[in-house]
Amino acid sequence: MITSRTKKIQQQDIPKLRFKNFDDTWNEKELGDLFIERSERGGGEKYNLLSITLRDGIKKQESSNKTDNSSEDKSNYKIVRVGDIAYNTMRMWQGASGVSDLEGIVSPAYTVVKLKSGCVDFYKYLFKKPRTIFDFYRYSQGLTSDTWNLKYKHFSEVAVKIPDKQEQEKIASFLESVDKFIENLQTHKEYLLEYKKGMMQKIFSKEICFRDEKENLYPDWKKKKLSDFLIERNEQVPKSDQYPLMAFVAYKGVTPKGERYNREFLVNDNENKKYKRTEYGDFIYSSNNLETGSIGLNCFGFASISPVYSIFKITESCDHKFMGSYLVRKSFINKMIRYRQGVVYGQWKIHESDFLRIEEKIPSIEEQQKIADFLSAIDELISIKREQITNAEQWKKGLLQQMFV
Repeated sequence: MITSRTKKIQQQDIPKLRFKNFDDTWNEKELGDLFIERSERGGGEKYNLLSITLRDGIKKQESSNKTDNSSEDKSNYKIVRVGDIAYNTMRMWQGASGVSDLEGIVSPAYTVVKLKSGCVDFYKYLFKKPRTIFDFYRYSQGLTSDTWNLKYKHFSEVAVKIPDKQEQEKIASFLESVDKFIENLQTHKEYLLEYKKGMMQKIFSKEICFRDEKENLYPDWKKKKLSDFLIERNEQVPKSDQYPLMAFVAYKGVTPKGERYNREFLVNDNENKKYKRTEYGDFIYSSNNLETGSIGLNCFGFASISPVYSIFKITESCDHKFMGSYLVRKSFINKMIRYRQGVVYGQWKIHESDFLRIEEKIPSIEEQQKIADFLSAIDELISIKREQITNAEQWKKGLLQQMFV
């Protein structure tokens, strides 16, 4: 006789979303029953140095955009074979693992495991499931997040629920097609970003010229000081409902404070502490972080931000969207940096008065608007692509929750 409690247990052993013709319950196994640790070591030029990333899994070190901190003597490095899973022992609790498509070596601080039988790509996705990552966190050893580590001994004790090999392969194949779909969206987005970058270079160097409605060229660009069309905004007041406290994030501009940026709970913040007010269309920069994208327009609206930022209102003689693109180009940032004072990072300052003395060749307001409209149309396509990527990633996240037990 099958009781209601038995049915409930059986339901817990079956995923919510399942392919047809698969009816068996999933079995619980410890990872030590499924994987063995690979202990081969050695170096040599025939092996690629591999890196494990949170987002992209295992890649060649040279293509990972990570600093190569490897030792010169790699004789003790761990060998990774095609089909192995390698993980960052100290970051497995964050999901730093991947299946290797390459033969290579990784740091001795990493762990390499080989699947005894089954579909290894199934485990690639299982190890990204939030519940599994939480279990990796629970089994990690160490007093603080800087020292937490998951060596094979404790990795082998983690219990997971798995289907038979055929269902594993079906799930992995489907999720790989989802990844390919997301990858195609990302490739298209990168193409649009590169296209915009190339067009901006051609427009601002006058390689491409716009014409008016009568097909006449616009007047020559005229050299002007920034003070001719920018006015410093230095209103320092406490935050308010009308001007909420916001962050100024690299390449994103004014945005709501997320967990990463909201540190108010760490300090005794005086309600009367003063911040700088900013409004929609303002131009903002951080003297310390120009090279990393802390420069651009306020596309949000009324906000209060840290007083370390320099804020300027763009007058009606210029199109703010044009200026938002024109004043963030690399050649202009390099020109700004010449005015930077201070000895070390954190003390650097480009005084607003020096900034306003910078001269630039500026087109007529009509041509500015024409250029801004053109670039805005590309931005709209990029925004659509970003939204599609976000939706696809959320869809995948939901699949990971429903296709696994």
